[in-house]
Amino acid sequence: MVPDDQGGGRLMRADLLLDDVDGLDEALAAVDGFDAALVGGLLRPQPAQAAGLAGLADAVAGTPLASRVAEAADKTTAGAGDEDHFIALAAARTALLGSVHDALTARVAEAVGRPVAADDTTGSLAGEEHAVNLRTAARGWLCDLARAGWRGIDHELVGGAASVVSAMLPDPASRRLAMLLDGFAAELAASCPGATLDRVPVRRWADLWSRALLLTLPGADTAPAVAEVTGRLLPLGVDVQEHATAVQAQVHAVFEPADGGATRLVRASVSAPKPDTVVGAGLWQLLRPHMSLLAAVSEGRAMDLDAMPVTAEGDLVWDDACARAGEPADAFVTARVALPAATAFAVSPLDRHPARIAVPVLVEGYGVEEGDDGIVLEVAGCRLGVDADRVPAAGPLTPEAVASSSACLGLLRWDAGEFLLQPLGVERTVRKKAVAVHAGAWAGGTADKAGVRGEKAATDAVTVLRERAGKLLRK
Repeated sequence: MVPDDQGGGRLMRADLLLDDVDGLDEALAAVDGFDAALVGGLLRPQPAQAAGLAGLADAVAGTPLASRVAEAADKTTAGAGDEDHFIALAAARTALLGSVHDALTARVAEAVGRPVAADDTTGSLAGEEHAVNLRTAARGWLCDLARAGWRGIDHELVGGAASVVSAMLPDPASRRLAMLLDGFAAELAASCPGATLDRVPVRRWADLWSRALLLTLPGADTAPAVAEVTGRLLPLGVDVQEHATAVQAQVHAVFEPADGGATRLVRASVSAPKPDTVVGAGLWQLLRPHMSLLAAVSEGRAMDLDAMPVTAEGDLVWDDACARAGEPADAFVTARVALPAATAFAVSPLDRHPARIAVPVLVEGYGVEEGDDGIVLEVAGCRLGVDADRVPAAGPLTPEAVASSSACLGLLRWDAGEFLLQPLGVERTVRKKAVAVHAGAWAGGTADKAGVRGEKAATDAVTVLRERAGKLLRK
């Protein structure tokens, strides 16, 4: 996608993103069959559910999981599935989605001509197992869910998670699992009774169920290994993820080690709780105090890191004391010069899932087509869809700006069977001059009229909420 004479290295093979991946459809079909079995529950599987269980076992027949999954499928089909059997089924499902993740990321690496992710993980930090009884209780609740199925859930069954979650939350070592269980139970509670649901989020609930079940196992939820890095951080863009009560900003960047080592792709994230009345540009007010990197992104600057902690998956454990503002660094220059040689970190087994794929890429020299399918980029004779729904309202980047652009820096994602591009920033021509528009341009503050209005509205909303909270406390 980036011509050689523009500094982007070899031409991106966009056609590879459209070609079929061997075995992909079969792996996803096996996952779908098992997920469909969970809808009706595993207490008394019907013939269609039994076929889904058998399909999952067949899909891992040539792997070390084969015998355990085959036994689990047989016992569950007979209505005698226990916790160990459900764990084996969840492990098989996770392994299949992990293989899909790996096949797709390998295809992306081949298409962009970038080094494959280095498998340099050093494992997890060992430590004593915490809250064994609580994890056992959580596992029991998850197995009860599987027996009942999504159509069989009710408030009494879903409410069984509350005591486990409340007991887990005070323990930092159990908080990851506790938050997952809490969010999952909240979704299920909002959908009770399951028998009346018009539509079941089959893949999503199966994802949450299988991940939570595996996290209850000893050693599965230990802290990731952490090292320290020193060098220059060159931001590429910001991915904003917003919910009614929380917001997260994830900065994607290229890291150049001070010792001259290999250039790496890294991420730095910051999150904060929020009231549902704070939206748009106001979100940055909640995030800025926790990460100086946001100001550097807004100003188009690099950051110099000194002994910054980083996990084995490439996530910076951000500490403002380990960073200082550096020289100006244009994100598009970084994408053209440094990005092609940057290597991603390996992904841990439990995190290998197609939904996690978010590969930074630069696309140039394309045509734009707008229609019922949204914005589509015509790249080297191939069509690449734009995921405009992921463009945040917390910045000046809009779908209209993407449609009139000549270069797009974004994240390549895989969704519903196809690769899509999530824009993080674009270059467009205004009065014969190239102008960059970034999704995170307002992260550190802005004089833009729309941004200023959004910030003021958020300030007013927070002030009102604080006044009301003060009155309630005084009463």
